[in-house]
Amino acid sequence: MNLKNLLILAACSASLASCKMFGKNKTAQSSVTGWNYNDKNMGGFQVSQEKEQRTGPGLVFVEGGTFTMGAAEEDVMGDWNNIPTRKTVNSFYIDQTEVANVHYREYLYWINNIFDGDEYAAVREGALPDTLVWRSELAYNEPLVEYYFRHPSYNYYPVVGVTWRQAADFCLWRTDRVNEKALIDKQFINKNTLKNIQGQGAESFNTKSYLLGLTTPTPGAGARSKKNPLKNPNGTPRTQVTFEDGILLPAYRLPTEAEWEYAALALVGQNPKSSKKEGQRGEELVTNKQVYSWSQNVNGMRDSRRGSWQGTFLANFKRGNGDNMGVAGGLNDRAVYTAPVNSFFPNAFGIYNMSGNVNEWVADVYRPLSSTDNDDIAPFRGNYFQKDIKNKDGEFEKDSLGRVKRTFVTDEESKNRRNYQKGNVINYLDGDSLLVGIGYETEKERGRGYGITTLISDKSRVIKGGSWNDRPYWLAPGARRFMEEDQTSSTVGFRCAMDRLGSPEGNGRKTGIHYQQRRQNTRKR
Repeated sequence: MNLKNLLILAACSASLASCKMFGKNKTAQSSVTGWNYNDKNMGGFQVSQEKEQRTGPGLVFVEGGTFTMGAAEEDVMGDWNNIPTRKTVNSFYIDQTEVANVHYREYLYWINNIFDGDEYAAVREGALPDTLVWRSELAYNEPLVEYYFRHPSYNYYPVVGVTWRQAADFCLWRTDRVNEKALIDKQFINKNTLKNIQGQGAESFNTKSYLLGLTTPTPGAGARSKKNPLKNPNGTPRTQVTFEDGILLPAYRLPTEAEWEYAALALVGQNPKSSKKEGQRGEELVTNKQVYSWSQNVNGMRDSRRGSWQGTFLANFKRGNGDNMGVAGGLNDRAVYTAPVNSFFPNAFGIYNMSGNVNEWVADVYRPLSSTDNDDIAPFRGNYFQKDIKNKDGEFEKDSLGRVKRTFVTDEESKNRRNYQKGNVINYLDGDSLLVGIGYETEKERGRGYGITTLISDKSRVIKGGSWNDRPYWLAPGARRFMEEDQTSSTVGFRCAMDRLGSPEGNGRKTGIHYQQRRQNTRKR
């Protein structure tokens, strides 16, 4: 018996040695040239070992797919602006909750400290939310004006009074903070640089400026260590990270309308046999027509499962005139205004409050017929293409906020392209060319005739989801309204999203079908 055990041990040792020799330590090679990767003796071309995109703070993964976008019930408003159409959404990430007051105050803290000079007064003031959105001529809302954004009791309630522009700027700031921390955690930036952020201004960390070499933070100890996996062509440790290294995340941004609606419906919860892991085949099934965002009683407002929670409201909304939370001793949604961002049941993707609590800004410019105009894959209206600016010496430059200078693409440089011929395509195929009037003083006033013949402009942005002060009709993810991007409301907040890079089914999963038998023309005998 002992001899048998010795033979087994010897075999295992040999197997481990073989794995070490021919497995992880084997040098990767190019399949097109045969040259070694990450080998200083063969050119030193670097290929990252990072193969999966990590999930950024606060985000959940949303597996993409096809769905019917638009109205799921009768168009009682008669807007005809959400005609049901079939669309496909790529996989992406979205915030599990709405951005809360405490998150936005963290943003203001950084803005106030980094941009503390007199020359940045407009930047600091421009980031402040409008707390006066709570005022009403015939209501006593002054306590909300004074305390809702600042008092710790409301820390994890959704921030409101934020314009679309402010929400987009928050996404930019969040991108830089998350990527800066990733470099600090990997010791490519000295962690001591965080001890004094005050007055950095244009020298503060910006992801794109860093990638272009316009920002050079002090390297950390790990960057100069021999264990640093990043190498220069000569084999010495490389202190500058590139996007190809797989350490930095894509930018946080506002979700598109299609992404937001798809994430809200979470139709994966209606699939009785979805794929859970690599090698397990799922089915293309949706069992119920879904009106609201939750996965239980999808066409009703209350939890229908038996138990202590039976009959409770599934969202924060207004039940009727003068009824925002029910009767004392049995409050129905337990929130007269907003509720904490992690209240109520999450949907099948694990996302909270996609119906009710607050409406949310999305990236799209509003047009009534977006559903029929937009592409059927990754639909979006709002593109105004940009490019980075180079100076006369062919170098990129930073602006006063530390961001890379950008400019809008002109029609002249777009005219010879096959896929687009204009830089500003916000109005593409929306009928504006047929609405050019007589007597408009400027080019900007032509087209839709904002303020003259319509309230829709190129600054009209879509809001989705319904709020604490809305009736159930507006809680359906297919419902859509709009506000001007520089306007605010006590019923409108936001959440962020991020692109998914790699497999559409998530980390640990492959792209495409990988058959074991490649000779598919051979009939199985």
